[in-house]
Amino acid sequence: MATGRAVTADPKSDGRTPFYRVLYVQVLAAIVAGATLGHFFPDFGANLKPLGDGFVALVKMIIAPVIFVTVATGIAGVKDMSAVGSVAWKAMAYFLFFSTLALVIGLVIANVVQPGAGLNIDPETLDASAVATYTETAKDHTLTGFLLGIIPTTLFSAVTSGSILQVLLVAILSGVAIAATRPRSDLVFDVLASFSEVIFKLVHMLMKLAPIGAFGAIAFTIGEFGIGSLANLAALIATFYLTSLLFVLGVLGIVAWLSGFSIFALIKYLKEELLLVLGTSSSEAALPSLMEKMEIAGCRKTVVGLVVPTGYSFNLDGTNIYMTLAALFIAQAVGVELSWGEQLMLVLVAMVSSKGAAGVTGSGFVILAATLSVVPSVPVAGMALILGIDRFMSECRALTNFIGNAVATIVVAKWERALDTDRLAAAMAGQAMPLPEEDIERHERSGPHSEALAQALGDAR
Repeated sequence: MATGRAVTADPKSDGRTPFYRVLYVQVLAAIVAGATLGHFFPDFGANLKPLGDGFVALVKMIIAPVIFVTVATGIAGVKDMSAVGSVAWKAMAYFLFFSTLALVIGLVIANVVQPGAGLNIDPETLDASAVATYTETAKDHTLTGFLLGIIPTTLFSAVTSGSILQVLLVAILSGVAIAATRPRSDLVFDVLASFSEVIFKLVHMLMKLAPIGAFGAIAFTIGEFGIGSLANLAALIATFYLTSLLFVLGVLGIVAWLSGFSIFALIKYLKEELLLVLGTSSSEAALPSLMEKMEIAGCRKTVVGLVVPTGYSFNLDGTNIYMTLAALFIAQAVGVELSWGEQLMLVLVAMVSSKGAAGVTGSGFVILAATLSVVPSVPVAGMALILGIDRFMSECRALTNFIGNAVATIVVAKWERALDTDRLAAAMAGQAMPLPEEDIERHERSGPHSEALAQALGDAR
């Protein structure tokens, strides 16, 4: 049993939060309202795009500092540096296996269901200019460019570049350097620890704007593309959503069960973040909250700091399912029969091209263009067939990626014996659980803790 005291809610409250002040209720209401507005007033709904884009930009603004302070302080506090390497290789092994499995599942489902069969579309009638922007971007997406792109121009440019992996690299190196020079660097460590409190307070402030962002993003999606666009390619959409559901509840569900927790309990625990991802079509919008909740659920800070940011580039289960499924849909729609050798080539290329695709809206489309470019028999212009529904597909990709990274964090923490199972069980049950003493002091310095933290612990209910 973990030691410490339970963090309590603001003493001025009665310990219960009115339902209309609960974040996930507000986000859900905003999604419904945005979809309704976009359907009945499409022009006005389409003009609300800046609300969604602005909110995602605000969250992305804070991601780099969150990752830096979490990883740097987490590693700096580790006495045995070999533990960091152990977490890294276990996480990469997990990512490689399940990312490949997602690709294979998408390939198998596409061959069995054949959602594009019978469309008999003439490739000559496709508008290649509609996807020209994506194909041009895909040309620059090479393995060498990706690896070199991890190295920032300067130590400080990593924080301003927007690249998660650049920030992660600098944070790891900084954490190791601080650990190697302690106790002389204790002042630096204390400053970063205090700065992390400010950063997460800012995260909680920005999360209050989540309903506005979700409202604008959904209103734009429905207003711009219309619900009717779903019907035209209903077979592909249904196949993708059902395959992703099968992967989450089946594959990840078994992994969760073997690791001692329920996938349904995890989804319930992360419901606020999942609704935020659904509303904005971006898993990055919920990255800071995911890192905090994984710590609250008993995962050691070092594991969270390494697995979550890295998973956002290397563990994209939803994107991988989408790539093989969409590639075969296009081939089937234009009447191209791919050999098993060509399908294997698709999988191998997708294994590489998918790495580094952050959870940003539309990134999966760029990676699909890069993957299709290696199979000449499938016209890249065929992507125009699914361009209109990619926004709807993006939501499912982001949700699957997000859940996959949450499961990965808990599993790697358990492998590393860095998981407090009592706190995990309490979090999954929606109950309060004492925090470690060092975390208690950090939260008490900031006064009554945030509503988000109270809800995550369950003590606000």
